[in-house]
Amino acid sequence: MKPRWIITAAAALALALLTVPMLRRGGSEHLASSTAAAPAAARAEVCDASGAGKLDFVLKDKNNVPLDLATFKGKVVLLNFWATWCGPCKEEIPSFVEMYDKYKGEGLEIVGVSIDDTAEQLQQFTHEWHMRYPVVQMQSDIEDAYGPFYGVPTSYFIARDGTVCTKHLGPIARSDLEPEIQALLKMKPAV
Repeated sequence: MKPRWIITAAAALALALLTVPMLRRGGSEHLASSTAAAPAAARAEVCDASGAGKLDFVLKDKNNVPLDLATFKGKVVLLNFWATWCGPCKEEIPSFVEMYDKYKGEGLEIVGVSIDDTAEQLQQFTHEWHMRYPVVQMQSDIEDAYGPFYGVPTSYFIARDGTVCTKHLGPIARSDLEPEIQALLKMKPAV
């Protein structure tokens, strides 16, 4: 009986040590800059990272039809890794649907990448949740580029120039989502 207690306590401590830093950052993680920052101060306020977002993937959508993510280059992309069984993922979907409808014409693309659901599961779920933005199935190459995923939802905001601006761990609050989208849509690409 004692070894189970020790294992349980160690697991709880490890989970707490991993979770507390994320909570202190408000669930968002700004990615570290790896190349020269844009000269404009406004750009730095909106997008303080300069890692390149990889969109050179062709993934199957909910109908098993190939979707080339490269077609979204030049747009602001919210790349959201999620699952149908994930409660926090479901919390943010209505806001994503609203923002997609509101800002698609201005250059916003939201792409939901389901980490483990089948096409059949996605068809039913996206219909029920009115998800009009593209939803695709996970493949190992995109997981290698953005993962590993220790939890969902995990979302990346990618600027028009392909810069990964922020990484959100956990659901994105509606109050944070729209201002971030608006700022990225107004941002001029780095020279």
